[in-house]
Amino acid sequence: MKTIILSYPNPSGQSGFALKKGLFVLLALMALLMTSCKKETEVNPTGTLTANAGADQQVQVGQVVTLDGGASQDSQGKPFTIQWALVRKPAKSTITLVNATAVKPTFTPDEVGEYELQLTVSNENGKSTDNVVIAASVAQPVTINQNITVKTVLTDRIANPDLPDYIVAKSVSVQSELTINPGVVIAFERDTRMDINDNGGLIIAKGTASQKIRFVGVEKTKGFWTGLMLYSGSNANVFEYVELLHAGSRPLYSLIKAGMYVSGTKAQIAVKNSLFAETTGYGLYIQDGGIIREFAQNTFANNTESGLMLSADNVPQLDAASIFTSGNGRNVVEVMASSVKGADEVEWTPFTDKTPYRINGELTVTTGWWLNPGLTLEMARDAVIRVNTGGYMSARGTATAKITITGAERTAAFWRGIICYSTSAQNILENAIISNAGSVAIVSGKKTNIAIYGTGATMAIKNTRISGSGGYGLFVSYGSSVNADVMTANTFESNAQTNVLIEK
Repeated sequence: MKTIILSYPNPSGQSGFALKKGLFVLLALMALLMTSCKKETEVNPTGTLTANAGADQQVQVGQVVTLDGGASQDSQGKPFTIQWALVRKPAKSTITLVNATAVKPTFTPDEVGEYELQLTVSNENGKSTDNVVIAASVAQPVTINQNITVKTVLTDRIANPDLPDYIVAKSVSVQSELTINPGVVIAFERDTRMDINDNGGLIIAKGTASQKIRFVGVEKTKGFWTGLMLYSGSNANVFEYVELLHAGSRPLYSLIKAGMYVSGTKAQIAVKNSLFAETTGYGLYIQDGGIIREFAQNTFANNTESGLMLSADNVPQLDAASIFTSGNGRNVVEVMASSVKGADEVEWTPFTDKTPYRINGELTVTTGWWLNPGLTLEMARDAVIRVNTGGYMSARGTATAKITITGAERTAAFWRGIICYSTSAQNILENAIISNAGSVAIVSGKKTNIAIYGTGATMAIKNTRISGSGGYGLFVSYGSSVNADVMTANTFESNAQTNVLIEK
């Protein structure tokens, strides 16, 4: 504001009235000047805009980074637009920002080095920029070369799921509780293995759908490391959202190679939402006496043998939705020579992907055995089904979902056949296909697809096709019985001898 000084002359002889009049005019002018200065200061100043890209960060390669421009502001509270830009990155990086116009965009560093990002905020008050630097490094895996003898928790140390958190440098045994957290990757050196022992040893490996636990080879090739051996009978053993890959370099037991071998000394485990793949051998092998406590939504892929081998008493635990047909050497569920047993009726169900069961030897039935519509049993060379006096076989298909029992190779006289000693009225074959048995004599020198043998033994057979036998289609011994219309209620084709032989 300018200052104005006014003076009023008082020449000699001027009257007092004139002097007062001059002073009045002076005061009036000063009041006018002061009023004009107050109005100029009411003009509002222009607002300011400030970008804030957040603090610099230290992260790992493969870790999702979230930027934060939330501290940016306009002094007048006016809205503004946001734009992030990547201004510097490692030479080989190919990353891009996700949601570059959001307050909190993300990206995942793919190379070691610094990533510099610039935030620009703008509105009618102008624009402002701020930079943030994200430094990405790679953590080193921890080496496991000693037995685990105390309670141990393995944590997800390295964010990149393609890099190992731990490397097993030599074979180790687990003699205490081992918990593996979601996201952990354990890589095994050539020919190494991990044994989970009984009497204190157990494994809890529970990942999530987005953070799977992975057991892999240091080199990601089929058959690089040996595998996991489970002796532990703890009911806490669990695999959930686990991937077990690249095992089978050497046998885990006898001559058997597998991703995981569950011992027959009542070792047990629950397996859910897991993948067994790229094994030179079986994906999962459950020895007779081992226990599958739970089984659901598992996948078996690209194993040189079948995905799963187990005993008959574990079959009822299998779920229809698991997948066994993804490029395995044999896309079947293999059942070793064993028994269908128990106090209650045992139920076998078909798989959604139509995987057949492969019976590898003598299957003995000592309880009620219920086969559901659509199920297929493939019998190995000379394999046999024996329904003993304490059991029964109820195989009731439908016209559109038949039960099929045939040879693993679809050639005549490949397997031995079904023999029923049971006197139960619940023995029935209905809407079934029984074919290609009669490879060797099953009883009394007779080759046949089906034999009913012994005093009181009985079976009803209806709407069933019986074909390809190396001998009879059906043999009924003296003292045994079948439904009276057995010869007309069923179809017989290409049997080497008489379709039906009933001794009297």
